[in-house]
Amino acid sequence: MSKKDEKVDVKALQEKLTVDRKNGAAKLDASVIKKADKFCEGYKDFLAHAKTEREAVTEAIRIAEEAGFVPYDPMATYKAGDRVYVNNRGKAIMLAVIGTEGTRQGVHIAAAHIDNPRLDLKPHPVFEKDGLAQFKTHYYGGIKKYQWTAIPLSMHGRICRKDGSFVDITLGEKPGEPQFTVTDLLVHLAREQLKKPLGASIEGEKLNILIGSRPLEGADEDGKDLVKLNVLNILNEKFGITEEDFVSADIAFVPAAAPVDIGFDRSMVGSYGQDDRSCAYAALMAVVKAKTPYRTIVTVLADREEIGSDGNTGLNSSFMRYFIEDLAEADGVAPRHVLSRSRCLSADVTAAYDPNYPEVYEAMNSTYLNGGVGMSKYTGAGGKSGTNEASAEFVSEIRRIFDENDVLWQIGELGAVDAGGGGTVAMYIANLNVDVVDVGVPVLSMHAPFEVTSKIDEYMTYKGIKAFYESK
Repeated sequence: MSKKDEKVDVKALQEKLTVDRKNGAAKLDASVIKKADKFCEGYKDFLAHAKTEREAVTEAIRIAEEAGFVPYDPMATYKAGDRVYVNNRGKAIMLAVIGTEGTRQGVHIAAAHIDNPRLDLKPHPVFEKDGLAQFKTHYYGGIKKYQWTAIPLSMHGRICRKDGSFVDITLGEKPGEPQFTVTDLLVHLAREQLKKPLGASIEGEKLNILIGSRPLEGADEDGKDLVKLNVLNILNEKFGITEEDFVSADIAFVPAAAPVDIGFDRSMVGSYGQDDRSCAYAALMAVVKAKTPYRTIVTVLADREEIGSDGNTGLNSSFMRYFIEDLAEADGVAPRHVLSRSRCLSADVTAAYDPNYPEVYEAMNSTYLNGGVGMSKYTGAGGKSGTNEASAEFVSEIRRIFDENDVLWQIGELGAVDAGGGGTVAMYIANLNVDVVDVGVPVLSMHAPFEVTSKIDEYMTYKGIKAFYESK
């Protein structure tokens, strides 16, 4: 019988040679899905208590200290298994577990960001117009402005008084607390507004937050801006602040909705802030749960990514490099050699394929809900501008680690080549001569006030980072 007459086992050949892109939930044992669901209960709790970068750092420290982490002391001597953290100005944090080889063979890093798109207050925010008191805002990060109108908002942040004291504010999250909103034009009068492109239908200077409508009670005379004065009086009585104190404040307004399960099957998480706190939580829990590693491991939760990673709490600064230099010098190793031997997972979300908008995706090279942790060899825009591109060798190494540890994973791009694009912190760490690849959770409705992720993908991102940490 000739070779061409031989029967070919097509199924076996497909399993050997092709990529299986079917829904990951169909590939996994029920016990694994149960673990993912349980893991995401902690994740939802984190999201509920970490709606700003300051709150994320506070939550990370609470979780870390319960697991035995202590503040890092550059003058102390540490041994394998010791757990330390560095709090950078309350807006970024690094957590490390010392490895049996310390930093001699480099370190393993997972870097995520904990800032999110939101509405920040301007330095002089309080005004009254036609009987309504409002706050002026300056939006932070990439948003669709129309999505931020007519939804309940809560107030979060810190106000520093002139004498150096400060007050932390969280208002609008607990039952019975007041909430806030940006008003929108009623549809009956929106004929001209509806003719505008979506991006121009709401102007940035109209993202004013409604904060009061009643004038100061018992005013001894008719005065100007008595509604504004009433609001300021309430704030002074409750928080001990004056209008001038807003000059030295970090106040953000974010969606007031709590994280919830999405779908009849409860397979997804819906919440504000999942870009990038989905990856931040996975990276945090990976370092908390990791066994004593071979190489020292470092989880970095950074600020400012949504506006370019600049500033002293963003990863375009040197705070991570300084920490690794301290660890290297304690081991008697030149920091440049440690960095050159280091590897990093840039843990940031990617765009999940949305069948409602297939025109902006390239289906063969997209990541899908329930496909597992998403890997991106490169991000950027157009002709790969503004990105780090991981080497084939490093991508191969991560594939092997994931496969050997039963981590469900997929690889894709952010969208169609000319549809747009976006970046991560990967290039800033790669600029230190570190091998870096992007991995993270695929997200639907990214940058919206309410984003959606898969519980399986969240769990697999945690599992993948943990496997990377425990590898040699």
